[in-house]
Amino acid sequence: MRLQKYVEAMQPGWNLGNTFDALGEETAWGNPKTTREMIDFVAQSGFKSLRLPVTWGHRMGEAPDYRIDPAFLERIREVVDWALDAGMMVLLNMHHDSHWIYHMDQRHDAILDQFRAAWVQIADYFKEYPDSLLFEGINEPRFSDDWGENKPEYYTWLEELNLAFYEIVRNSGGNNDNRPLMLTTVAGSYDQPRMEALVRTIKSLQDPNIIATVHYYGSWAFSTNIGGNLTFNDGDAAKESVDECFDRIYQTLVAEGIPTVLGEFGLFGFHRRMCSVEHGEVLKFFEYTLEGAKKRHMPIMLWDDGYHLNRTACQWNDPSIIDLIMASRDGRSSTAFTDTVYIRRGSPVQPVEIPLQLNGNMLLGVQCGDSLLTEGKDYQLTQEDTLVLSAELLESLAGLMSEKDCGTAATLSCAFSAGPNWKIEVIVYEPVQLYNTEGTVQNFAIPAAYNGDRLATMEAVYPDGGNAGPAAWTPFKEFNAMFWPDYAGGQIHLTEGFFQECQDGEIALRFHFWGGGITEYLLTKNQEIITGRAIPETVGNTLPAVVPSEEKIQSKNSKKRKIILGGALGAAAAATGLAVWLLKRKKK
Repeated sequence: MRLQKYVEAMQPGWNLGNTFDALGEETAWGNPKTTREMIDFVAQSGFKSLRLPVTWGHRMGEAPDYRIDPAFLERIREVVDWALDAGMMVLLNMHHDSHWIYHMDQRHDAILDQFRAAWVQIADYFKEYPDSLLFEGINEPRFSDDWGENKPEYYTWLEELNLAFYEIVRNSGGNNDNRPLMLTTVAGSYDQPRMEALVRTIKSLQDPNIIATVHYYGSWAFSTNIGGNLTFNDGDAAKESVDECFDRIYQTLVAEGIPTVLGEFGLFGFHRRMCSVEHGEVLKFFEYTLEGAKKRHMPIMLWDDGYHLNRTACQWNDPSIIDLIMASRDGRSSTAFTDTVYIRRGSPVQPVEIPLQLNGNMLLGVQCGDSLLTEGKDYQLTQEDTLVLSAELLESLAGLMSEKDCGTAATLSCAFSAGPNWKIEVIVYEPVQLYNTEGTVQNFAIPAAYNGDRLATMEAVYPDGGNAGPAAWTPFKEFNAMFWPDYAGGQIHLTEGFFQECQDGEIALRFHFWGGGITEYLLTKNQEIITGRAIPETVGNTLPAVVPSEEKIQSKNSKKRKIILGGALGAAAAATGLAVWLLKRKKK
């Protein structure tokens, strides 16, 4: 019980990623040198713990001593001291050293010797520090290029590492006799056999000061925006995955009396760009996942390799995410089905219904700029917790844009009795226009007039059947990995990685936009040369930005409504429709 309270006091935590874990110097991976001001800012923002990822291998001398550079140890001590002085708990680990530990099948004894030498020195250097400093033996250890592969020797090797780490620290004297120590699974995974193997190791130690850790970045498809998994709503696989995964982690570890920390938490898509997943869907993911972790007594440590914190200016790049994290400590925040309302220029403006997920809170009001909107005239809240924006309000907001301009006309702010406000952009748009172009596999971009709209996803298929590009199991390609929108430059970029797995000949693309439109485009690949041709027809709206007015949200006790948005049936139908169009075109 004492250790469980200790672990919960770490909530929430923050990772100083891509810094001391870089395979080079502190600034080698693009982040500035860490400062006391930076650490103080993180603490003042409300983070209670700091995970300090460190890669030691290239700072160590030759065998047999493997001496760690004393100046580097001193630098790590300096940052640890800053965090402790700021009132944070500190988790110090061995991070990308997993890349040399990977070769246990070839250099077993030498690797174990170097691993042991590192922890002998680290444990001795920090042995007099208070227990607000804890150690983590190794980050995401794996022994194969296949992250999901399970072989008996993997568990044997990891147990050797975990036990060596444990015995070294416990026998190093000072406060290390009882210092909390963190042990991980193979690859930091919550895969059931891997967690069960860790449970066996921890129970064999019979030590009340052992913590388990796994990492959580959401379901792969949603987290990377692939396969048409665009949304995080009731019935979506992404939301169901949270409960399934967290229940397994809780039952396997926490319920067995093993305090557990989600040592890395976030979305995989952030590693490319923060916009890999639509902003409102990101917020819904964070809100629901934070609540799920809290209910199961598992603190989270936000992974940040530089995309969350502007470390030079000491500012959060997206404060709305940080606000959600902080609000989750004492309650829940309210969210909505969407954070955008698209109004097509020239079309009749209709009322828009946006279901709210109040999470026990009350809607206090809706504001536009400095003006408080009038309930009953500008909006109303139904008994089903659906926010209805009036046609008169939306028409007046759309009228704020000039006849030639498209884009955000206004931003509404919904205030609730707890948690941060939910922002809704009212966007005026016209259909997206794509244009003919030529380029190469290494440098290809489609000229695009976005006209206020935003790109949701891209399908790629061959006219004669089959999905084009990587991840051939789906026509929907990975956002920001295979394609990405350049709104300022008026282009859609297709990456070399996409073309590398495309066969020569025609490739049919279908771009889905959040405003609801779908625009088709035809590529011809001739070895390194790519030719692009616009297709004038625009397919109807199969990507609803808001719930159609006839789809009423049922009461909480009724059957859940499932929004099929780029799911398996939708993806198959869309891909088939485009392939049929192309076959008809060939017959003409």
